[in-house]
Amino acid sequence: MEYDFTSIIDRRGKDALAVDRIPIPQATVREGFTAIPMWVADMNFATVPTVTQAIIARAQHPCFGYFDLPQAYFDAIIGWQRRHNGVTGLTKDDIGYQNGVVGGVGAAIRALTAAGEPVLVHGPTYIGFSRALASLGRPMVVSPLVRDAAGVWRMDYADMDRKIKDNHIHLAIFCSPHNPAGRVWERQEIEQAMAVYAANDVYVISDEIWSDLTLFGNRHVPTQSVSPDARRRTIAFYAPSKTFNLAGLVGSYHIIYNTYLRDRVTHCAQMTHYNGANVLSVHALIGAYTPEGDQWLDQLRQVLSDNVSYAYDFIGRRFKGVTLAKPQGTYMLYVDCHQWCQDHGISMDDLLKAGVAVGVIWQDGRPFGCPDTIRINLAVPHSQVVEAFDRLDRYVFNA
Repeated sequence: MEYDFTSIIDRRGKDALAVDRIPIPQATVREGFTAIPMWVADMNFATVPTVTQAIIARAQHPCFGYFDLPQAYFDAIIGWQRRHNGVTGLTKDDIGYQNGVVGGVGAAIRALTAAGEPVLVHGPTYIGFSRALASLGRPMVVSPLVRDAAGVWRMDYADMDRKIKDNHIHLAIFCSPHNPAGRVWERQEIEQAMAVYAANDVYVISDEIWSDLTLFGNRHVPTQSVSPDARRRTIAFYAPSKTFNLAGLVGSYHIIYNTYLRDRVTHCAQMTHYNGANVLSVHALIGAYTPEGDQWLDQLRQVLSDNVSYAYDFIGRRFKGVTLAKPQGTYMLYVDCHQWCQDHGISMDDLLKAGVAVGVIWQDGRPFGCPDTIRINLAVPHSQVVEAFDRLDRYVFNA
């Protein structure tokens, strides 16, 4: 079946942060330009029909009381992980519900560190991690990713090891695929990172929420799969929300094989007294993790790959002084505008406002840790990608 990734959906008045808010202070869209939502990381595509069918089928029953997670929920996750990530031996006991990945990460941080104890992250850093660490009183120690001669983001293992030792770190947050850099880590890269963690007795929180959205034939390698030690050492988080555009329904899950880690994380999550599943979210996951969901995802990956290639090539041809690494996964671009701003004598704040003025609602990339950067969401119909970059070319970067 062919699914629709070309229609422009009007999300106004339909509970959509992407169209209800402009994230750049004092920025407005000029008269005559329509807004194209290219900032917060959700998609402007209709989800797979089996999700809405599952929600409607459950909603037709008029009672919505307390409930336990059904076996179908666990079976759906086990099947999805087997089909998409080659995971074997996963059982119901290894899986636990979390209201969200960031909430689960917070529970794991509380479970495995004391207040004031530092945690290692890679930079640029997803803002959900930095905000969670700050609110929990855990200092963030950043090991910067570095771009090699081909422009590919790489981990600096020597820097990781040194900072772990210097700061007496015993917990790291690993993002795979990496947000916002868009790297899909290769097995040997994960193996080398996990060797550093093992040598320093560091537990690992692995955020794998983007694992389904790999592009250009790249394949996700679960962190827990690279060695028996990684399986014991790692707390992994997944969700259907990025894959199927379900963030508003709330719901993610952990996979933890180590019973010691699992018991501690589960206890800390329960201490919030607010980590119970939403019944419609549960049925949405069951509806998503189906053979139809497999087919829909295959088509989505191709749409996103085409959008990324178009935007990456366009920037390389037309925006002199703007650089970026081509994402291997996710649907976000992380664009470095430092040289362009210097060459044109324009501040980042003014550049961000100039894009919004012509309806390109993009996101300030600086909070992720790199100066003079912009984050751009390409999970929109291809026609809108073409329109957005035409506007940026005519009215902003080459005005």
